[in-house]
Amino acid sequence: MNQPKKPRISPSNFEGVPEGRGSLKIAIIGATGLVGSIMLKVLEERNLTNNEIIVAASEKSVGKKLAIAGKEHHIISVEDAIAAAPYFALFSAGSAASLKYAPLFAQKGTVVIDNSSAWRNFDEIPLVVPQINGEVIKPSDKIIANPNCSTIQMVMALAPLHQKYGLKRVVVSTYQSVTGTGVNAVNQLMKERAGEPCEKVYPHQIDLNLFPHGGTFEPNGYTTEEMKLVHETRKILRAPQIQITATVVRVPVMGGHSEAINAEFEQEFEIDEVVRLLNDFKGIKVLNNAALNEYPMPLTAHEKDEVFVGRIRRDESQAKTLNLWCVADNLRKGAATNAVEILEFLARRGFAYLSC
Repeated sequence: MNQPKKPRISPSNFEGVPEGRGSLKIAIIGATGLVGSIMLKVLEERNLTNNEIIVAASEKSVGKKLAIAGKEHHIISVEDAIAAAPYFALFSAGSAASLKYAPLFAQKGTVVIDNSSAWRNFDEIPLVVPQINGEVIKPSDKIIANPNCSTIQMVMALAPLHQKYGLKRVVVSTYQSVTGTGVNAVNQLMKERAGEPCEKVYPHQIDLNLFPHGGTFEPNGYTTEEMKLVHETRKILRAPQIQITATVVRVPVMGGHSEAINAEFEQEFEIDEVVRLLNDFKGIKVLNNAALNEYPMPLTAHEKDEVFVGRIRRDESQAKTLNLWCVADNLRKGAATNAVEILEFLARRGFAYLSC
C-alpha cells in the first residue's frame, strides 16, 4: 500500500529505565480531548496516577488546570512535555501532531503510544492489541501504534477463532457511534435532537438517521475507515492472506461501536466450542442468550473495557462460516484503554516500572 512520508527517527533503546520503586513520568498529549480525557480516567481507575502525570494540549489550553485523582495539574505545551522527557507519552492529538512530535519524543528516549492513524501502516512500527500481539514490541521500539477503534474490537472477537480455525474471509458492517468523530459530532447530534441550530460536522443530519460514510472516500469507492479494517486486521493477526471487505455506517449512538461480522474459516467449527473460545479469551464477554433477548448493545458496552460478543450462529448459506455481533465502547477499549493496556504490557515485560 502507499505509505506517507516517514519523519526521521533517531535510533534509541530502553536505556535509563528507572530502577527500584520510583515512579515514571507519563505524558498525555491531547489531554483535553475526548480520548485524552478518558486516558486520564483509565489511568486513575488503574491506580497509575501515582506516577508523575504530565498533561499537554494545544496552545489555547496551556496554563489551564485539570483535576486528576484529586490533584490539579497545569496543562503545558507539547514542546515543554518533550523537554520533560517522560518515559511514556500517550498521544491523542491527531495524525498531524503525531507525525510532527512523536519522533521528537522518541529522540528523547520516550516511548510513544499513538492513537492516531499516523503510524499504523509503517511495517516497522508495531500495531498492537496487547491480548493478541503484544509480543511484537521490541525494546528498540519507541513509537507504538494503537489500532483504529473498529479494528480493535473486531480482532479481539476474531483472534481466538483465527488461532483455532484459520480465518479465510471476513465481511463486516459497522454501526459506529458519533463519539468516534469527536465532541463536535456529539454536539451536532444533541442539538439536532433538541431542534437547535448547530455546526454540521457530518454532511447529513445524524439524529433519526444513519449514513454509510466514515472517514473520506478513496478512489476504489471505499472509505478510509473501511480500508483501516482491511489493512490493520491483516497486520495485527499477521495474516496478509485474509480476504476482508467492510462497510462503515455512522449511527446516532453515543455508547459504542457495533459490528455485524461474517467470518469464513479454513477449518470446520462447532458453535459450543466457538462460545468457549470467546469466553476464555481475556477481554471478551459473551452475551448470547436468545431466549432472554440477551445480546450486546451500545448501552451494554458504554464505559466498559470489555468487548461484548453475541448473536453467535452458523451461516447456513455457506460451509465453515460464522455470524456474530460485536460491540465495544470505542473511546475505551477502542482507544484509551487499549493504549493504557499497551503501557501496562510493557511494564509487565520489564521495559519499565510503574508505581501503582
